[in-house]
Amino acid sequence: MSTSVGGTPDVPATADSAALPVMFQDSEERPVPRKQIRSWAMWDWATQPFNSVILTFVFVSLYLVSDTFLPADVAALADDDPVKQAALAELTSGYGAVTTVAGIVILLLAPILGQVADRKGRKKQWLLIATILLALVQFALFFVHAEPAYFWLGAVLVAAGAVVSEIAGVNYNALLVSVSTPRTVGKVSGLGWGLGYIGGILALVIVVVLTFADWFGMDTSDGLAYRLIAVGCAAWTLLFAIPLFRNVPEPPAPAGVQPLGFLAWFREFFGSIRTLFRSHRSTAWFLLASAVYRDGLSGVFAFGGVLAAVSFGFSPNEVMIFGIVANLVAGVSTIVGGRMDDRFGARTVIVTALSGLVVVALAVFLLHDAGKLPFWIFGLVLCAFVGPAQASTRSLLARVTPREMQGEVFGLYATTGRVVGFLTPALWTFFIVTFGATYWGILGIAIVLVLGLVLLLFVKLPAQPRTA
Repeated sequence: MSTSVGGTPDVPATADSAALPVMFQDSEERPVPRKQIRSWAMWDWATQPFNSVILTFVFVSLYLVSDTFLPADVAALADDDPVKQAALAELTSGYGAVTTVAGIVILLLAPILGQVADRKGRKKQWLLIATILLALVQFALFFVHAEPAYFWLGAVLVAAGAVVSEIAGVNYNALLVSVSTPRTVGKVSGLGWGLGYIGGILALVIVVVLTFADWFGMDTSDGLAYRLIAVGCAAWTLLFAIPLFRNVPEPPAPAGVQPLGFLAWFREFFGSIRTLFRSHRSTAWFLLASAVYRDGLSGVFAFGGVLAAVSFGFSPNEVMIFGIVANLVAGVSTIVGGRMDDRFGARTVIVTALSGLVVVALAVFLLHDAGKLPFWIFGLVLCAFVGPAQASTRSLLARVTPREMQGEVFGLYATTGRVVGFLTPALWTFFIVTFGATYWGILGIAIVLVLGLVLLLFVKLPAQPRTA
């Protein structure tokens, strides 16, 4: 057994093997211009509105799967009418089916494209292509009119956005070591996550202001308000992504590596999995553990709005306001967590955050009948733990991955997350169906977090450098 990151006590290492060494292009004393660091982190800011506004709190939850896309006679029924509820469930399941296909596409493409970027030294080029595609998808959502016939167009476009967002994230994450050193990677990673959350806050504030101002008298029929929101998110993505492409250097391609044909990429990919498991087994197991708990972390935000509205009686405006405050809390805590990462170690931050998440989730579950205040308090505490766990996972993976494998391993990082992406939704659904109330889904999220935490405790990783 060995001492874990952050000075935590030794733990049994069932996934025992030599972990990937810490490898940055230059020495850890290599100075990185602040301009490059800020420019890299701004990409998180640029793309966060797609996650916060389009996927989580506004476009999908308040527009795409609402009664707007039901036949007029069904939409006119009372909200508790079984026919209307069944029709809404049909929309939700249809959207879920499309996003499942998107997950499979990500599963197939992310590691391959990451490997291409590694071999050809084109991480920024692939990131640029994916960022432009993400903006174009958001622009295209303007054409999703408020009619049932346009539902599938909206679902496919949102799912396509998720695909290109994940692929972009592979190359964005792989650029982390270009703008950090072993001693600052946690802080830089946390800055990116933090700016992303803060960018989501500002975007949501703009939406709330426009909503309360009733769009300043504009005719918002035919879903125009939501369609314009999507256009605004697209423009935001293009504008704030510019600094990265202007100021962050492209890492060089590894010497002596030959390009491969498309089928050869797949053979190489599966070969890399075997190699990673055989020679760097602990890193492979870390990918598995992080995939499980990252799915639980995603569930906190994915189902947080549902819990607020259904179990705690939040109105649509309250849901959006909660989203603003949640992003603020998560952003600040992530920046602070990045500094704790460099001081105490990424593993310590992750274990602490996951433990806190489980305890607080149980508190939310037990206080489900106590009104809105418990959700405001404990729901925001949950958000405070999510960001640091996400950022420290990324920094820890960057620390234990050789530079020449950054794109490939971060492709596996995206892929493994998709492989187990069914866990939280499945357990969420199981508990709700079994016990007949939405708040029981909280236990599904908690179980996934506990499972990921346990797996992480049994992974042996090398000690990482920390600041004093």
